[in-house]
Amino acid sequence: MPERVIPLVDQRFAALAAGVPQRAIPATGLLLDQLRRPLRDLRISVTDRCNFRCNYCMPKEVFDKDHAFLPHSALLTFEEITRVARQFVAHGVRKIRLTGGEPLLRKNIEALVEQLSQLRTVDGQPLDLTLTTNGSLLARKARALKAAGLQRVTVSLDALDDAIFRRMNDVDFPVADVLNGITAAQDAGLGPVKINMVVKRGTNDHEILPMAHRFKGTGLVLRFIEFMDVGATNRWRMDEVVPSAEVVERIHRELPLVQLDPSAPGETAERWGYADGTGEIGVISSVTQAFCGDCNRARLSTEGQLYLCLFASRGHDLRPLVRGDAARGIAPASDAELASAIAQVWQGRADRYSQLRASMAPDEDHGERRVEMSYIGG
Repeated sequence: MPERVIPLVDQRFAALAAGVPQRAIPATGLLLDQLRRPLRDLRISVTDRCNFRCNYCMPKEVFDKDHAFLPHSALLTFEEITRVARQFVAHGVRKIRLTGGEPLLRKNIEALVEQLSQLRTVDGQPLDLTLTTNGSLLARKARALKAAGLQRVTVSLDALDDAIFRRMNDVDFPVADVLNGITAAQDAGLGPVKINMVVKRGTNDHEILPMAHRFKGTGLVLRFIEFMDVGATNRWRMDEVVPSAEVVERIHRELPLVQLDPSAPGETAERWGYADGTGEIGVISSVTQAFCGDCNRARLSTEGQLYLCLFASRGHDLRPLVRGDAARGIAPASDAELASAIAQVWQGRADRYSQLRASMAPDEDHGERRVEMSYIGG
């Protein structure tokens, strides 16, 4: 197979300018895009680094020892992140999820959690503040995260079989350490803990039932995610996708399931409960059953680019508004200007890639190279 040369750094900086509109757009708590979808969920990537090299997200042959990650000076500070998040909350965001890369690699992440935990929704309620992690550092961080104000965690776990798990994370990390992290999160009160399993046919799909048995009756929510065509490096193939309907059927044959109502508008996972009342699973079907119609999520990259879709090619750069440019005598934007800029971007949003994918030919060119999931979070 020929060597793949992918200029990821160029992609990160190929952002659109996020300008301040001439007429202010006040924050009213309800901001709608072109398809009448409200802004309710903000996912914030705090680092583009990860200590795993999962081939469906951050393959080692691309993200090797010579890969140029963002310099620390390029990253938004915790205070800058909190300031931006405050404007999103004023527009109606109720849930913030911290992601990466691996967010627990960001030094003193607890300080950011504490700052975000002080924010309140437009009706005065605490945010739903969550974090997604690979679990490698969770055992040592769980109690501090809870004390700082984090409410819940989601842990990525693609297999219980140690050999399969080590092969999938591609850094020989043992599954036992992630399981210990999950236990620590439960003990710290970061629940209900959710477990995310990305399913690839021929790689780990035989782990579906062992995972279901392991977490049934534990109070943890296991979610199965279809292998997605995110980014440009994971060599996605449709024949490696295990449709969620097949996952549900496999489990149902052995552990009967009943369908449950969605937990919230815009929820990514379809919920299924065990018929005996001992818990539930979820399936996330962005390939076979697109849920773009009620998608209410925005994504903020670690250096301040606003993305409107997981499958986007370009972000909208907020950092110049947040920082200004002292060398050129440009002051940072005011909060009202920053809020207006965010509103203008969201109001222009018409993204619905997953719905459009269904009508594309398998070999159809999808246009510009999409952003990597490790850069903006899942």
